[in-house]
Amino acid sequence: MNYKTVCGLEVHTELGTASKVFCSCSTKFGAAQNSQVCEVCTGMPGTLPSLNEKVLEFAVRTGLALNCKINLFNRFDRKNYFYPDLPKAYQISQLYLPICTDGYVEITDGVKGGKKRVRINEIHIEEDAGKLIHNEETGETLVNYNRCGVPLLEIVSQPDIATPDEAAEYVQRLREILQFCGVSDCKMQEGSLRADVNVSVMPSDSDTLGTRTEMKNLSSFKAIRAAVESESERQISILENGGKITQETRRWDEAQNCSVSMRSKEQAQDYRYFPEPDLPPVTLTQAYVDGVRSTLPELSDEKRARYMNAYGLSEYDASIICSSLSYVRLFERTAEITKNPKDSANWIMGELMRLQKDSQIGDEIPFRADSLAEIINLLNSGKISRDSAKLLFEAVFYNDVDPQEYVKANNMEILSDASLLTEIARRAVAENPKAVAEYLAGKQQSLNFLIGQCMRTLKGKASAPELAAILKEIINGNK
Repeated sequence: MNYKTVCGLEVHTELGTASKVFCSCSTKFGAAQNSQVCEVCTGMPGTLPSLNEKVLEFAVRTGLALNCKINLFNRFDRKNYFYPDLPKAYQISQLYLPICTDGYVEITDGVKGGKKRVRINEIHIEEDAGKLIHNEETGETLVNYNRCGVPLLEIVSQPDIATPDEAAEYVQRLREILQFCGVSDCKMQEGSLRADVNVSVMPSDSDTLGTRTEMKNLSSFKAIRAAVESESERQISILENGGKITQETRRWDEAQNCSVSMRSKEQAQDYRYFPEPDLPPVTLTQAYVDGVRSTLPELSDEKRARYMNAYGLSEYDASIICSSLSYVRLFERTAEITKNPKDSANWIMGELMRLQKDSQIGDEIPFRADSLAEIINLLNSGKISRDSAKLLFEAVFYNDVDPQEYVKANNMEILSDASLLTEIARRAVAENPKAVAEYLAGKQQSLNFLIGQCMRTLKGKASAPELAAILKEIINGNK
């Protein structure tokens, strides 16, 4: 029997506000454990929450960017449960009247091709819980409450996702939009963006949804893609062997590339939701929503189209650059200085991404914004060779050096002494008669070999086109 996958995601993003959602504690990442807490975010008796107005603005901004309806009347609810990382034993969230509903994100249709819309059921504001730290050696579990009360948006999709690639692309598109909106840094390695993945399978000719399982807190595109694929295969295997799928929560084990059962959800937990008594309902005006709409920046789709039309980038190149706000900022600054958008994009997609991958720093830019443009200008003006430019960029990437000063200090400028270049070229021709004969017989690669021999002697400090011209003249007896 053929099966199809049905997937829906609940994506949590931490908002980039300076303070928490219901108190004035800092949200700064990486502070000393339990140093950013107060009576409110730890739920001490008699304390009262107060809504951070910036959180409200960011929620509206996100909803507008994701094509949602903004509900002018919304309210908060208490979700009651006990867990060590939730000291007050309830979470303030929005269940009955969330701030945003009925949106969508456009992605590539992995089944039919073209584009498709993943519908967004709702976006609601809630507070984050703390973080448990397990010590396997001692058996102890410690709690860091710094994250308690950090503002979250939970973006809940409809079950419109049909393939692992669609799931990953959906989260990638959300990340783009949230970053470009300026509401979150979306640093998945720091937990600023994480997804709960719901997966079920059913016969291809059926419209009846299968029993779903949920995998919690996936924090990379790779894990999301792998989790959907693995869980679909696991469920299909069970059904093919006459078994039944159990509704449960599972944990994704990235090291083993499989999911592991955590707890059954046969009987849904009763969270005893009720309206939050310490916070009044939120009433917005259409004028307020329109005001937030007027502050929306150019989003990724608009930038992508502009880069193609104004700069002549291909759709692929524009999509890669627009996949991250850090790439966009670097590209726009580099293109502004060099007046060469194509070279700017190529260096970002080539050397920069290679070094980022090698150093495992994600899409961070660890150097001064103007440095890449300075390297490109040095290369295109003929002051350094391409090999030297790559070495220079590595020094900029790892040590944030000043390109101009580094070139001078390391004697990297291209040699312009015509007599020296001619002497080196004559030596290469004399020492490599086989390559010369092959070039004369029509093998163009042999000329590149000779250029390489010259470059090795000159330590890369020469112009390859100039060397090629000199070598041709020598080989043809004109010099």
